[in-house]
Amino acid sequence: MDRTQILLVGLPIFLFFSDILNLFAPQPPPKPTHHSPIHPKPLPQQQLHQPLEFPAQKQSGIGLIGVGSTVSIDFCTSCSYKGNAVTVKNMLESEFPGINVVLANYPPPLPKRILSKVVPVVQTGIIVAIVAGDQIFPRLGIRPPPWYYSLRANKFRSIASTWLLTNFLQSFLQSSGAFEVYYNGELVFSKLKENRFPGEIELRELIARRLANTRFISGVGL
Repeated sequence: MDRTQILLVGLPIFLFFSDILNLFAPQPPPKPTHHSPIHPKPLPQQQLHQPLEFPAQKQSGIGLIGVGSTVSIDFCTSCSYKGNAVTVKNMLESEFPGINVVLANYPPPLPKRILSKVVPVVQTGIIVAIVAGDQIFPRLGIRPPPWYYSLRANKFRSIASTWLLTNFLQSFLQSSGAFEVYYNGELVFSKLKENRFPGEIELRELIARRLANTRFISGVGL
């Protein structure tokens, strides 16, 4: 071994043993310091101004112009109309304090609901036939239809297309496209008839008009 190799081998060994000695060697006592201890000066206490607490005011019935009235918003949940319904609900509760706003789903017609239940069954049947049709048709004693071989030629594309088309069809059958607003059971606005959503100012005026009529009738009855 030449000097370079001895140096490369010996230096790590020397550093290793020096670290071990330093690890087990006792630490020297700390040197005494002759500086006088510094006593921190107490800071002047700042007066914290606490806010005055007033007794909570009880909300009285004065100004609750919507008390006793109910607005029902029946909308299509599968059409992603919930955000619009919540916005209208917050607006009405802010404009007419005390009013009761109820959100509910507006279901599609009965034939569409029945068909929407049939679509998943058809979807599952087609996918099972594509995957295991070679074993199912012979056991049933049925000759595979011609469309089976075309679907069997490309399983992945056929399964993906069946999945997407049936899901789209089911979503269409479950949607009603409705956004119907009722005031105490009376239809105020219908998206099915108007083919549009109600404007904020428009709906506010419609509800305010119904509230004014209700108050007038109540005052005449008294």
